[in-house]
Amino acid sequence: MRAENEMYDLILGIAQNDDRIKAVYMNGSRTNKNVPIDMFQDYDIVYVVEDTKSFIEDKEWIHLFGEILYMQYPDENPYYPSDKENSYGWLMQFADGTRIDLTVQSVNYALQHIQDDKLCKILLDKENILPEIEAATDRQYWVKEPTEEQYLAVCNEFWWCTNNIAKGLWRGEIPYVQDMTNHIVRNQLITMLNWKVGILTGWSVSTGKSSKYLYKWLSEREWNMFLSTYFDCNMDHAWKSVFDMCELFEMVSKYVGEKLGWEYHEKEGKAARSFLEHVHQLSKSK
Repeated sequence: MRAENEMYDLILGIAQNDDRIKAVYMNGSRTNKNVPIDMFQDYDIVYVVEDTKSFIEDKEWIHLFGEILYMQYPDENPYYPSDKENSYGWLMQFADGTRIDLTVQSVNYALQHIQDDKLCKILLDKENILPEIEAATDRQYWVKEPTEEQYLAVCNEFWWCTNNIAKGLWRGEIPYVQDMTNHIVRNQLITMLNWKVGILTGWSVSTGKSSKYLYKWLSEREWNMFLSTYFDCNMDHAWKSVFDMCELFEMVSKYVGEKLGWEYHEKEGKAARSFLEHVHQLSKSK
């Protein structure tokens, strides 16, 4: 895997030697001082160019960055909208382990969107076409303090949808159970855990993409309970994980409600938990 300084020299060298490229900026984890540094961090690079068309039509120029193991053209995917005249990307995994997510943007598009993501750093500006921007910050991703309505809605969504998990488990419908758990119910738990982190930190941190840095602020017990909510296809394991999820959610939502001055609807939680336990004990015989 190539060293960071080698990659920057390559990225900027290509830009310096191509008159079509007017400026270079970077966003993503490499601009975020709060993210742990490791060798798998992508280089999220934007070349600001006169015209994207010539870069798109030339399929060979991207090989200047190295031997490509495999790659993706996200703007060619029919399931996602694209604006090729103004923005076009290549996601490149290189044989040496390095990855570059490269985008070419028209000057006008870059001027309008460079500050959409505050995790942004200008690396090169040949003709001083880019605006001055503040130092890269993850402020826009900080956990935001909820309203009481949001808090109550998350509590209700969590407990209501455990009903669906219970039915799915009783029926043995593991794909449905996994989907309901991973995309609906656990999301409410993660939201509540984020709010706890927000309270602990004065609403001044980001827990990262997919809340992967929650472990930094949760107790060891809370973190281990959270990990236990990820289960395999064994039905007994699934039931245990769901009950662990309920215990953790109740514990954290009470804490959040108390700290923010709101009443946790304990009766609702107990009723939902009771239904889960009832279904768990139900015989499969008709």
